[in-house]
Amino acid sequence: VSMLSLHDPLARDSSPDANAQKAVKLMAQTATIVSTFDRLRNGRPVIEGDPSLSFAANFLYTLTGKRPDEVMEHAFDVALTLHADHELNASTFAARVTAATLSDIYSSITSAIGALKGPLHGGANQDVIKILLDAGTPERAVAKVKEMLAQKKKIPGFGHRVYHTEDPRATHLRVLSEELGRRTGHTDMYLMSRMVEETIKQEKHLNANVDFYSASTYYSLGIPVDLFTPVFAISRMSGWTAHVLEQYHNNRLIRPRAEYKGNPDGMRWIRLADR
Repeated sequence: VSMLSLHDPLARDSSPDANAQKAVKLMAQTATIVSTFDRLRNGRPVIEGDPSLSFAANFLYTLTGKRPDEVMEHAFDVALTLHADHELNASTFAARVTAATLSDIYSSITSAIGALKGPLHGGANQDVIKILLDAGTPERAVAKVKEMLAQKKKIPGFGHRVYHTEDPRATHLRVLSEELGRRTGHTDMYLMSRMVEETIKQEKHLNANVDFYSASTYYSLGIPVDLFTPVFAISRMSGWTAHVLEQYHNNRLIRPRAEYKGNPDGMRWIRLADR
């Protein structure tokens, strides 16, 4: 993303109109970069986007080489929308902190992507699908998560720092996962997901979050597992850029204060001459 600024004739123009244009271009460019990267690494010809297709349909088309039907297009469009923004999560906050210094929009988005790379923020849906793929059957998937619980390991795709009931995004993605599973022959992924979800509810009283059912949804759409996090970035691009534009519009430098919480008990001051 940072390199895209080198090809932008408006790179040094920080006016609201110019930044709005950059935001729209970033959405298109990042989606194109991800789908093109996947085709090139697999030795397949690059597919040019079709202006008559929607954003969601174009990504699936340039990624897989097949024009998605209406159900798949709608499912991916909903998934993109559900991931588009979620208040001040780590990556969005990173983008706003960078924008608050009046750095350019490319640097702000680069900061956001750097935060998203962290496994505690992005990547949980990749971990979910790996568990399901390794298990292969609902029974083995349940056994796997019970084993992880016994080992005090965190189960990806459950719990949320904000929601203490079910993540409303997960509610919609569960429906998409079931529908796409039937349509694409991946009902096994949906069934495994349902059984794992019920197990975690019974054992830990935790609800599924947005990452849990996005895993089987993306898998049924034919998106490679290692592209799940880049697809998260594609969908969140609209939210990130909106936050950056908002920060520019009414800007104040973001400077949190720090309070020292060290433990002085048992510490002894040594005179400089005796050190």
